[in-house]
Amino acid sequence: MSAQANKALVRRFFDEVCNGLKLDVADSLFAASHIYHDPIIRAESGPEGIKRVVSPRPPAFTEVHWTVDDMVAAERDLVVTRWTGSGVHTNEVMGIPPTGKRVTVSGVWIHRIAGGRIAESWNIWDGIGMVRQLGAEPVLAHVQR
Repeated sequence: MSAQANKALVRRFFDEVCNGLKLDVADSLFAASHIYHDPIIRAESGPEGIKRVVSPRPPAFTEVHWTVDDMVAAERDLVVTRWTGSGVHTNEVMGIPPTGKRVTVSGVWIHRIAGGRIAESWNIWDGIGMVRQLGAEPVLAHVQR
Protein backbone atom coordinates (compact mmCIF):
# COMPACT_ATOMS: atom_id res chain seq x y z
CA MET A 1 0.00 0.00 0.00
CA SER A 2 1.09 3.58 -0.50
CA ALA A 3 2.11 5.81 2.39
CA GLN A 4 -1.13 7.78 2.01
CA ALA A 5 -3.23 4.59 2.06
CA ASN A 6 -1.41 3.40 5.20
CA LYS A 7 -2.10 6.73 6.93
CA ALA A 8 -5.76 6.58 5.86
CA LEU A 9 -6.05 3.10 7.39
CA VAL A 10 -4.64 4.27 10.73
CA ARG A 11 -6.74 7.45 10.63
CA ARG A 12 -9.86 5.26 10.30
CA PHE A 13 -8.74 3.42 13.43
CA PHE A 14 -8.58 6.63 15.45
CA ASP A 15 -11.71 8.21 13.94
CA GLU A 16 -14.03 5.23 13.73
CA VAL A 17 -12.82 2.76 16.37
CA CYS A 18 -11.32 4.99 19.09
CA ASN A 19 -13.63 8.01 18.80
CA GLY A 20 -16.68 6.55 17.08
CA LEU A 21 -16.60 3.34 19.14
CA LYS A 22 -17.52 1.41 16.00
CA LEU A 23 -15.66 -1.58 17.37
CA ASP A 24 -16.66 -3.90 14.53
CA VAL A 25 -14.63 -1.72 12.14
CA ALA A 26 -11.53 -3.12 13.87
CA ASP A 27 -12.32 -6.47 12.19
CA SER A 28 -11.60 -4.94 8.78
CA LEU A 29 -8.61 -2.82 9.89
CA PHE A 30 -6.60 -5.31 11.96
CA ALA A 31 -5.11 -8.63 10.90
CA ALA A 32 -6.41 -11.72 12.69
CA SER A 33 -2.86 -12.24 14.00
CA HIS A 34 -2.31 -8.57 15.04
CA ILE A 35 0.12 -8.24 17.95
CA TYR A 36 -0.27 -5.34 20.41
CA HIS A 37 2.78 -4.12 22.36
CA ASP A 38 2.26 -1.84 25.38
CA PRO A 39 4.29 -1.63 28.60
CA ILE A 40 1.11 -1.15 30.68
CA ILE A 41 -1.83 -2.85 28.94
CA ARG A 42 -1.82 -6.47 27.83
CA ALA A 43 -4.13 -7.52 25.03
CA GLU A 44 -4.87 -10.71 23.18
CA SER A 45 -3.94 -10.92 19.52
CA GLY A 46 -6.20 -9.85 16.68
CA PRO A 47 -9.02 -7.32 16.46
CA GLU A 48 -10.64 -8.54 19.69
CA GLY A 49 -7.60 -7.46 21.69
CA ILE A 50 -7.68 -3.97 20.19
CA LYS A 51 -11.41 -3.69 20.90
CA ARG A 52 -10.72 -4.38 24.58
CA VAL A 53 -7.88 -1.83 24.64
CA VAL A 54 -10.07 0.89 23.14
CA SER A 55 -13.27 0.03 25.02
CA PRO A 56 -12.60 -2.11 28.11
CA ARG A 57 -15.56 -3.43 30.11
CA PRO A 58 -16.21 -1.87 32.49
CA PRO A 59 -14.68 1.32 31.15
CA ALA A 60 -12.46 3.25 33.55
CA PHE A 61 -13.12 6.50 31.66
CA THR A 62 -16.14 8.09 30.00
CA GLU A 63 -16.35 11.04 27.60
CA VAL A 64 -13.18 9.66 25.99
CA HIS A 65 -11.75 11.45 22.98
CA TRP A 66 -8.57 10.80 21.02
CA THR A 67 -6.86 13.58 19.06
CA VAL A 68 -4.30 12.82 16.37
CA ASP A 69 -1.61 15.46 16.89
CA ASP A 70 0.79 14.26 14.18
CA MET A 71 0.86 11.31 11.79
CA VAL A 72 3.84 10.29 9.67
CA ALA A 73 4.17 7.43 7.22
CA ALA A 74 7.61 5.89 7.68
CA GLU A 75 9.66 3.24 5.95
CA ARG A 76 8.77 -0.46 6.14
CA ASP A 77 5.01 0.31 6.02
CA LEU A 78 5.02 1.93 9.45
CA VAL A 79 2.71 4.77 10.49
CA VAL A 80 3.77 6.79 13.55
CA THR A 81 1.05 8.76 15.35
CA ARG A 82 1.51 11.20 18.22
CA TRP A 83 -1.84 11.32 20.00
CA THR A 84 -3.56 12.94 22.97
CA GLY A 85 -6.43 11.27 24.77
CA SER A 86 -8.78 12.64 27.40
CA GLY A 87 -11.62 11.33 29.49
CA VAL A 88 -13.40 11.48 32.84
CA HIS A 89 -12.32 8.90 35.44
CA THR A 90 -15.56 7.11 36.39
CA ASN A 91 -14.45 3.58 37.34
CA GLU A 92 -11.44 1.96 38.99
CA VAL A 93 -8.17 2.06 37.05
CA MET A 94 -4.82 0.66 38.24
CA GLY A 95 -6.33 0.22 41.70
CA ILE A 96 -7.41 3.88 41.90
CA PRO A 97 -11.11 4.32 42.74
CA PRO A 98 -13.17 6.70 40.56
CA THR A 99 -12.29 10.37 41.10
CA GLY A 100 -14.54 12.11 38.57
CA LYS A 101 -11.48 14.00 37.33
CA ARG A 102 -10.86 14.72 33.66
CA VAL A 103 -7.39 13.59 32.61
CA THR A 104 -5.35 14.17 29.49
CA VAL A 105 -2.71 11.69 28.38
CA SER A 106 -0.29 11.77 25.48
CA GLY A 107 1.41 8.96 23.65
CA VAL A 108 2.93 7.61 20.47
CA TRP A 109 1.38 4.67 18.61
CA ILE A 110 3.27 2.93 15.82
CA HIS A 111 1.30 0.71 13.44
CA ARG A 112 2.87 -1.75 10.97
CA ILE A 113 0.76 -2.39 7.89
CA ALA A 114 0.91 -5.69 5.97
CA GLY A 115 -1.52 -7.02 3.41
CA GLY A 116 -3.75 -3.97 3.72
CA ARG A 117 -4.31 -4.41 7.48
CA ILE A 118 -2.63 -3.40 10.70
CA ALA A 119 -0.44 -6.38 11.56
CA GLU A 120 1.39 -5.12 14.65
CA SER A 121 1.37 -2.04 16.84
CA TRP A 122 3.37 -0.44 19.63
CA ASN A 123 1.68 2.02 21.96
CA ILE A 124 3.75 4.05 24.43
CA TRP A 125 1.81 6.50 26.61
CA ASP A 126 2.20 8.52 29.80
CA GLY A 127 0.68 6.19 32.40
CA ILE A 128 2.56 7.90 35.24
CA GLY A 129 1.17 11.29 34.19
CA MET A 130 -2.33 9.81 34.18
CA VAL A 131 -1.92 8.38 37.68
CA ARG A 132 -0.61 11.71 38.96
CA GLN A 133 -3.58 13.59 37.44
CA LEU A 134 -5.84 11.22 39.39
CA GLY A 135 -4.13 12.31 42.61
CA ALA A 136 -2.03 9.20 43.19
CA GLU A 137 1.73 9.02 43.23
CA PRO A 138 3.16 5.96 41.54
CA VAL A 139 5.59 3.88 43.52
CA LEU A 140 8.87 4.03 41.67
CA ALA A 141 11.99 2.07 42.49
CA HIS A 142 14.75 4.27 43.89
CA VAL A 143 18.10 3.95 42.22
CA GLN A 144 21.12 4.44 44.41
CA ARG A 145 24.21 5.95 42.88
